[in-house]
Amino acid sequence: MNSSRAYLLAFRHAWRIPGPLWRALMATAADITWLVHTKGVHQLERNLTRVSPTANPRQIRQLSRAAMRSYMRYFGEAFTVAHITPQQRDARVRVINAHNLDAALALPGSPVLALTHQGNWDLAGMWASATIRPVLTVAERLKPEELFTEFRTFRETLGMTILAAGDDGVFRALLRATRTNNHLICLLADRDLTASGIEVDFNGHRARVAKGPAALATQGQVPLIPVSITYEKLTGHRRAQAGSPWGIVVEFHTPLHADPNATTKDNITNLTQQWVTTLATAITRSPHDWHMLQKVFTADLNPHHPLAPPATPKEHND
Repeated sequence: MNSSRAYLLAFRHAWRIPGPLWRALMATAADITWLVHTKGVHQLERNLTRVSPTANPRQIRQLSRAAMRSYMRYFGEAFTVAHITPQQRDARVRVINAHNLDAALALPGSPVLALTHQGNWDLAGMWASATIRPVLTVAERLKPEELFTEFRTFRETLGMTILAAGDDGVFRALLRATRTNNHLICLLADRDLTASGIEVDFNGHRARVAKGPAALATQGQVPLIPVSITYEKLTGHRRAQAGSPWGIVVEFHTPLHADPNATTKDNITNLTQQWVTTLATAITRSPHDWHMLQKVFTADLNPHHPLAPPATPKEHND
């Protein structure tokens, strides 16, 4: 069975499995993947080294195990979250600095939220769509098409509107949305999927990220809010209400605004660096909740970069 077929089966049947058993299965899957030390885990450890500069190799290895468990926890929840109750949904979400979002919502237009691949962004989107404003976002077009359709349908079931990255008119549609008061425009932006992103300082290392959040905030003249999402262990009454031992913490950081006296290009560059700096700090505090198994740092994207790590024999054979 290939991975796409496994995803489809999980979406359709995982909710039937008792929660404790399902969480144990996902933790086991994480540990096996970590022990095999797949190419994704290897890249995860490279990334974790950049955001945990004081950690030694043994600590990085331990951190990558925790990160894989967090990552598989996210998938396990994604396969079942559409079947939880509103009370369970709300009990699983804790918000920090809601006043930052309130300030942005008081202004005309739909604010732009910049996120990274932290915690459970689908649960956060589900919660926000139900309690604040419907989320409008962009998703990577996965292959095969059936898998992308399943993910898209899943997120639409949670109350979100999904545009496909790479389709014609996506940026124009997002820009039109900034001029209404109908949405939260949420963009996962710590990977450059278009090869037209911006190079930034990411915790002291050069990295490429998407320019979409800053471009939309600048051209739409709306606030840009960095948002971090991390897991937390639940206990007592809240755990019983949540129907899960895990919840998420959604932190709305200080809104960023384009400088009316700067050029569009400079605003995009400056706003991008500002949200990256904010969220890099948040990632450094909880690196195990950053689910980044792909290349984002320039030294990895360019194998001839002077700071590029040596390729492993396995990578030479790919």
